Parts: sequence; structure tokens; C-alpha cells
Amino acid sequence: MTFARKRVAAIAAVAVTAALTLAGCADTGSGGSPTDGAGGDSENLSITFLPKNLGNPYFDTSSKGGTAAVEEFGGTFNEVGPAEATPDAQVSYINTATQQGVGALVVSANDPNAICDALNEARDAGVKVVTFDSDTNPDCRDLFINQATAEGIAKIQVDLIAEQIGDEGEIAILSASANATNQNAWIEDMKQLLADEHPNITLVEVVYGDDDDQTSFDKTAALLQSHPNLKGIISPTTVGIAAAARYLSTSDFKGKVALTGLGTPNQMREYVEDGTVTAFALWNPEDLGYLAAWAAKALITGEITGAEGDTFEAGKLGSYEVGPDATVLLGDPYVFDADNIGDFDF
Repeated sequence: MTFARKRVAAIAAVAVTAALTLAGCADTGSGGSPTDGAGGDSENLSITFLPKNLGNPYFDTSSKGGTAAVEEFGGTFNEVGPAEATPDAQVSYINTATQQGVGALVVSANDPNAICDALNEARDAGVKVVTFDSDTNPDCRDLFINQATAEGIAKIQVDLIAEQIGDEGEIAILSASANATNQNAWIEDMKQLLADEHPNITLVEVVYGDDDDQTSFDKTAALLQSHPNLKGIISPTTVGIAAAARYLSTSDFKGKVALTGLGTPNQMREYVEDGTVTAFALWNPEDLGYLAAWAAKALITGEITGAEGDTFEAGKLGSYEVGPDATVLLGDPYVFDADNIGDFDF
């Protein structure tokens, strides 16, 4: 099911705001190849997804949505990406897609600046650039598909941890890479919310697992050793929260240290069911990829230019409007817990 339109009671007033590991790419389109057209052709519905890294369950799910959308409007879907989410690891893939003359690139940026030159060269060649999940600087793309506002994502995670630890005590944040645009924006908003609304909660450390399972697992262990009074961990990354839950589930800290953040139901189900995790949040990444693909199609065909006020149709999700800074908002985060996690499969 999709739930881009569902609302979480705790954030009802907030504004709406990890593919099989292959050497090179996975073409799952409806025929043809990325070389079937030249960039800038309004009939060139060859769309290449470039996630932060391959082999990440979150982007597996967003690519599933992108594939579905591209199949619906009769385009060609392709996915490429690095094995590790480092700042400039995406540049070579952007350059190759540009040389192949794809119609659009749909990118989740590892760094807001490091890929800008490559993206602008793609745009100069007529390739439409849509960012999703993690943005670049606005002048490096045509449109950004935002999963939710930074404020809304930060608020739901802070609200969840506050509830789970009785609104007092020491907490830490286990993030992805230190350069991830979205992670850093959420963390800054979390810090402000903690200062303004939760004076009895102390953020003692922010650590980075680089969206790597073992690194995130090790960072969790180190946090608990370094901070014996730690009461909770927020991990705003699907890889990080699953690794942290795996560590906690077999440790003496299970049931004593709360864990929340952003995860997928299939990753987190066993940890919710065994009591390691009470509740966590996420938007639907399948819907995010689906919307990003439809937005790319609208740019290619000229249905929209990315100007504020432009509207376009996004298949089963309905109509969307472009907001300020060429941004489109998917919807609100959603809270998963023991009562509803069995209803979802992604």
C-alpha cells in the first residue's frame, strides 16, 4: 500500500516535506537502452536512477517505485551507482549517463557540491536532473523531490525518543556520512528542537556509520561504551537504525536503551516484535522513487519546467505542484510500531 497521503497525529501540523549490487548497472526498463535518444529530446523517456550507493535496502525500494512509474509511462529505467556512498563517487556515473544521452538523471546526492559540475554538464547537454531524498545545491538540478520537510522529519524523531525515555537523559545520534545533505539538515533541526522543547534531554555525541552495516554496528557499540548513562539513540538512516537494533537486540542494553529513527518495516520488524525497538518512522521510499520518475518524465516532455506553481500528474499519487526552490514535497513521515508494522512489506 502507499501512504504518501497518510498523516501522523504527532506531526499533523508539520508541512509536507537503499538495488541489487551489480558491476555497472541494472537495466530493468521496458525495452531499449539509455542510448536510444539524445539528451534534450522531449520524447527521450530514458531515465537513469543514481542512488547514493547500490546494495542499500532503502534505495532498493525507491528504485522499485521508479521502475513501476517508468513502466507505466512507457520509458526505459536504468540504475547505476557506487558501492560506497562517498562524496565524489557518483561523478563518473553522471558523466557516463551524459555521454549516453539519457533523458533524465534521478539522483540522491552524497554531497551537495561535489557532483554539481558533472550535473551541470549533463544539463548543458540537455539531460534533465531530478534530485530526490538528498539534494544538491539548487543551481545544480532542475527539480528536487523532497520526502518531507527537514523540520517534520526532525520533529517526529525527537518526539519519539522523548516519549521513549521519559523526556530526560542522555541521547546520541548515529548518522550516515558526515557530508549527507539530508542527514545534516535533520540533525541541525533536532538540535534546535532539543534545545527549545526538551531541556532535560542532552545530546552527548553525533557519530557517523557511513551507511555501512558493520561500521554502524561498531559505532553503536562504541557509543554505549563511551556513554554509560546513555538512554537513547536516534539513527536517521535505514542502514544505521537496523545495525544499531541488531547490536542492542543481543546486548545487555536491550530494553534499557531506546532506539528510534528512520527505517523500513522489513528491516525493523523483528526488532519491534522482540521489544528492542518501540517505534520508528519513515516515508514510503517506493512512493518517493515513483514520484521522482514521474517528475523526470514531466520535465522531459515539457509538461513542467520546474518553475514554482507548475503542476504535473504522478500516476496513482495524483497531482503535485512545484513549490519554492523547484521543490516538490511527497508527504508526511509515518510512525511504525507493533500495532501496524505487520501491515507493510518493503
